[in-house]
Amino acid sequence: MTSPAASFRVGYLGPPGTFTEQALLTQPDLCDGELVPLPSFADVLAAAAAGDVDFGFVAIENAIEGTVTVTIDTLAFETELLIEREVVMPVHLSLLAKPGASVEGLKGVMSFPHATAQCRGFLARELPGVENVATNSTSDAARWVAEHGDLTLAAIGPARAADVYGLVALADEIEDHPDNATRFVLVANRGVPPATGHDKTSIVVFQRADAPGSLLTILQEFAARGINLSKLESRPTKTGLGDYCFVIDLDGHIQDEVVADALRSLKSKQADVKFLGSYPAAGEHAAAARRDADEAWAAAERWVATLRAQIR
Repeated sequence: MTSPAASFRVGYLGPPGTFTEQALLTQPDLCDGELVPLPSFADVLAAAAAGDVDFGFVAIENAIEGTVTVTIDTLAFETELLIEREVVMPVHLSLLAKPGASVEGLKGVMSFPHATAQCRGFLARELPGVENVATNSTSDAARWVAEHGDLTLAAIGPARAADVYGLVALADEIEDHPDNATRFVLVANRGVPPATGHDKTSIVVFQRADAPGSLLTILQEFAARGINLSKLESRPTKTGLGDYCFVIDLDGHIQDEVVADALRSLKSKQADVKFLGSYPAAGEHAAAARRDADEAWAAAERWVATLRAQIR
């Protein structure tokens, strides 16, 4: 894994106390830089694209709510930033309020919309009819509750936010699913980190035509080469109603010949392919499967070479 330079700035979703900061703090090499809190994921990505910070650290996907659309759309359509790393962190949410507040006395709950959506069951069961107020981040909600001192308001956020802003937890682990987790990515403008054998590649594929079987033709490129896809999602291209592209995460690195061959074929057959990065993958990974696929591709390449050598 390529480490950042000696002096650098990392933009992240602030203010202090967010899940994004909590995930960022698990990366010791990134913590050696200046951590710059910014108001939104869009601001983080814009700052990284403009060079105002050296790196951006943003959420891209949640196990319950799915893709963080502002992140994937900005990477796909608005910048040339590349993903350098992913970090997956379990997410546990708490209901935070000023000391003296009670669940029974609440009239409003504030949080980042993705966090609120992860607690729909709890809110419907324990706080029916209570107003939900959207904020730019979970920590922003906690800060607002702390500064205004209204005992009828609470925030949904990480336990860390309670420590940062002097709040108490009225309820812990209120997320609807116990295996909730969020995937974060580090993005920058400094090229592709080298392969580690435990990698992931992200791309966006734009179709040449919206016709029957068009998705199948894309998927066959990976199936034929034994490449596993960990994510496949359609996104509107923003050029017209019904016009979609596909965001794909696949196992392997652009340095792997089998991955390079798949992308080469896609680029030649589809309207366009945007490369979002090859980077070290988080979590467990069957490195042997990737190695076997590479060896099979190399064997096939040698076989074709022997056939071509017979051409008179």
